[in-house]
Parts: sequence; structure tokens; C-alpha cells
Amino acid sequence: MGEIKDNDAYEEELLDYEEEDEKAPDSVSAKAADSAKKGYVGIHSSGFRDFLLKPELLRSIVDSGFEHPSEVQHECIPQAILGMDVICQAKSGMGKTAVFVLSTLQQIEPVAGQVAALVLCHTRELAYQICHEFERFSTYLPDIKVSVFYGGVNIKVHKDLLKNECPHIVVGTPGRILALARDKDLSLKNVRHFILDECDKMLESLDMRRDVQEIFKMTPHDKQVMMFSATLSKEIRPVCKKFMQDPMEIYVDDEAKLTLHGLVQQVQARFEVDIKELPEQIDTSTYMPS
Repeated sequence: MGEIKDNDAYEEELLDYEEEDEKAPDSVSAKAADSAKKGYVGIHSSGFRDFLLKPELLRSIVDSGFEHPSEVQHECIPQAILGMDVICQAKSGMGKTAVFVLSTLQQIEPVAGQVAALVLCHTRELAYQICHEFERFSTYLPDIKVSVFYGGVNIKVHKDLLKNECPHIVVGTPGRILALARDKDLSLKNVRHFILDECDKMLESLDMRRDVQEIFKMTPHDKQVMMFSATLSKEIRPVCKKFMQDPMEIYVDDEAKLTLHGLVQQVQARFEVDIKELPEQIDTSTYMPS
């Protein structure tokens, strides 16, 4: 489905992708955890069909062997398929990738020559894995094309692909995506879904954060933004929210399972700060229209 299969490039040593294990955010109190445990009873009783997904998606889910949504999927998917902005922190193996893959495929209406969804991640290996998941779940949606773009592949190969067979869903690393967008080979003016996977890895790195910020500004204001990570520090969470409008925040750990969910930010606090003290505009202002 439009995936780059440059053997020489792919045989290069790809960066290892490992999700870090970390406890739930300190801001989640024991009381909230106890409350979540009470609401955990029967969380698996509902299946993917209850999300009212496209029949083609349900068929792919069955083919993949999934029977019931995980805690993360149970909480995120119903909101995400409605176009709501989402911040989700959960450890490896809890199904975060399926949340944005299924939610995006559910909403997308493919238009020839237009990129409708953009997924950014910090390594080539992870980009390749995400592209594979999109392909797996879109098996019965043949009109939707997915492609992956990362460094190590001759950029001309990517430019030719975008010119001859523009995908509807683009997955890639910030550096390569930004290079293609700057050269006008990749148009982001029709993007409706902007997704960061392992967002903390990109936003903690100053250089990568600049790239993400520049890419973000090339997309329309009216879009869905979703961010996922295994770890989200107190310092990075506010940065994530600057990209969003009233996001739903969900944090899941191993012991208490669902420790915080469905929190919708209704008020955006504004602080007076000396801009010279902060290295990046992203740390001092929101990118949403006032």
C-alpha cells in the first residue's frame, strides 16, 4: 500500500525501539486509583463492535485475533473516533497503537492526492512498525493508501512516491517529513489527524521539538491531535497540551489499571513569563487560534 521497500536502506541498522516502564504520573492520587479500580469491573464485557466501527475494520480486528478492547482502547477509542483531542500514557503492550490506527481509519474519507493523516515518531523502526499496523487494519479498505518516510532512504525515492502515488496516511520521522514538506513535495494543507507516538521522545529533544513545531504549523488549525507515550513527565505534559484544544487525558498503569480517565481540560491557564528564560516558543504559547 505504497510502503517504501528499499532493501538496502531497510537492512541498515535501525534504532532500537523500546518503551520505557515508568509509574503512573505523581499527580494521580491513591484516591483516584481506588476509584478507578471500582470502575474497572466488567471493563472487558464490551467488544469492539460496541464502538460502531466500520465493518471492514471489525473484519480486520477479527483476523488479527482480538476479541475485546484493552483498558486503553476501551477509554480512548469512543472519544477518538468522534474527533476529540487525546493525550494517553500507558505502558508497552496496552494497545496504544491500535487506538490511533483504528480511530484514524474509522474517520478517514480518502481523497485522491490528499494526505489526511500524519503520524510522527522518533525512530525509523517505530515508523515502520506503525505503517505495518495501518496496513494490517486497512486490509479491507483498499482505497486507503499508507506510506512510511524516514532517513536512510534516498529522498528522491520518497519524492517520486509522493508525486506518483500520494498516500492518504503518512507515517514518518520529523526530519524526513519536514524536509519533504519544505521542498513542497509533501502537502500538509489537508491533514485532519495529527498524531505523535512516543511524543515525549520527540518533545524532550530540542531539535526534534523544533521540527515537530514547524510541521504542526504547516497543517490546518481545524484538526484532531492525538499524543501517546509510555512515559510523560510533568514538564512535557503542558507542552503536549499546547498543541491541543480541551484534550481528553488518560493515564493507565499496571497495578491500578485505569487511574485517571476522561479528564477534559476546560480552562487554559495563562502565565506571565519572561520569554528570554525559555528556549522555545512552544513553551510559552499555544498554537491554537484564539
